[in-house]
Amino acid sequence: MFPERFNAIRGLDSKILCSLLSQAAKIKSSPESYASVLKGKTILQFFVENSTRTRLSFEAATRKLGGVNLSFSAATSSLSKGETLTDTVNVIRQYGVDGIVVRHRSMGAPDLLSNATGLPVINAGDGAHEHPTQALLDAFTLGEHWKVDFKNPDCFRGKKIMILGDLRHSRVARSNIHLLTALQAEVHVCAPSTLMIPNLELFPKVTTHSFPDSVISGMDALMALRIQTERQTQGVIPSLAEYREFWGLSVERAKRLARKTVILHPGPMNRGVEIDSEVADSAASLILKQVENGIFARMSVLASVVGRVNS
Repeated sequence: MFPERFNAIRGLDSKILCSLLSQAAKIKSSPESYASVLKGKTILQFFVENSTRTRLSFEAATRKLGGVNLSFSAATSSLSKGETLTDTVNVIRQYGVDGIVVRHRSMGAPDLLSNATGLPVINAGDGAHEHPTQALLDAFTLGEHWKVDFKNPDCFRGKKIMILGDLRHSRVARSNIHLLTALQAEVHVCAPSTLMIPNLELFPKVTTHSFPDSVISGMDALMALRIQTERQTQGVIPSLAEYREFWGLSVERAKRLARKTVILHPGPMNRGVEIDSEVADSAASLILKQVENGIFARMSVLASVVGRVNS
């Protein structure tokens, strides 16, 4: 039975992850077969933190499954007046909500909502904790490119994947590490010491690097992460220019990549900082494919968690 929440990759059985990926492939090949999975159901898009790609992707996924979106704006809600998160959601529940997609700045908010409401909840990003559907769409995009068998829990065995950038603040990195290692990929992470993931003992299967140049030529995929410029007042790096010189995926650095290497980025991108436009828009880039596949990956999660398909 598929769990009634999808709040983290960590701890999920690889069979569940493979079932979600396999279902995303089925949905992409035959979306009409899933057009009524959420018929009669309303999904609350509860985004307390800013989002464009993820929110639009979930809204589109809900519509394509035949469901109805109920959108929430934190800035104009009673949350801005001091109302608690659970009180706000319990009020909204009275409108007949069948599931909640939540993005929140606080780690653990999706679990809090799951426990307080009893409704199916999907995490669209909570603080610096996890962003499980982003990892799912990233794995789906890579597996589709490599033509792997998603039913095989070892489908990424032999693949080397580097995650490069602001690992310290990245929920995308954490979810990707858990998912990619579950599929038996060899995962490498690279960042300045001030941007490395704390508590690395939680990720024992990961190889760490301080600088990328000596190892990127051996990678099958490279994922550049957004430098979270809103955090730079903390002085974690001297300057964005220095970051680009030593860690940015510049045109010059991209020349070190093997011809087979594909490039990903979860967006939004700081062009000219963590990735140059020429690299982001190159033939090796799967970035737009990630955006496209985000809808199918999220349709798969909604179908499983709320529609109880693939249970």
